[in-house]
Amino acid sequence: MEIQNSTLNDIEEIFRLYKIATDFQKTRFTVHWPEFERRLVETEIAESRQWKIVINDQIACVWATTFSDPKIWGERNSDPAVYIHRIATNPDFRGQNLVQKIVEWGKQYALTNGKKFIRLDTVGDNPGLISYYTKCGFDFLGLSKLKDTAGLPAHYNNATVSLFEMGV
Repeated sequence: MEIQNSTLNDIEEIFRLYKIATDFQKTRFTVHWPEFERRLVETEIAESRQWKIVINDQIACVWATTFSDPKIWGERNSDPAVYIHRIATNPDFRGQNLVQKIVEWGKQYALTNGKKFIRLDTVGDNPGLISYYTKCGFDFLGLSKLKDTAGLPAHYNNATVSLFEMGV
């Protein structure tokens, strides 16, 4: 298993994994990911903020990071944190605790970049994800109603989000 930055050559696979994740979300939840703009992912790749876990030369999982997320985290955004977004797992690798691998990597990544927290969010009040992320070591900080979602992906419009944080 290796964690690497995604490259432009990975774009089709990243979007395939997003589609699989979105299709799954549609079977379980009322809120699901929209179709993300290709330019968003290209920018993340160019800025070395799009990541992948590679196992046996296959992309097992992808996610994106940022060091600032003010529209979701509000005043807490001033805290030194790394924010994780859009974790999507290849179905061939489910059940391999890949989020836990991201957490382990994230702790070192945060420390290397002078951050004190790893944070993530999910849209809505999803007891299953709340339980899962707390089992991965995150503290559930509660629900937050987003106020200004201009510039965020469509699933954040008029949304309430579940906020998660882990100290490093």
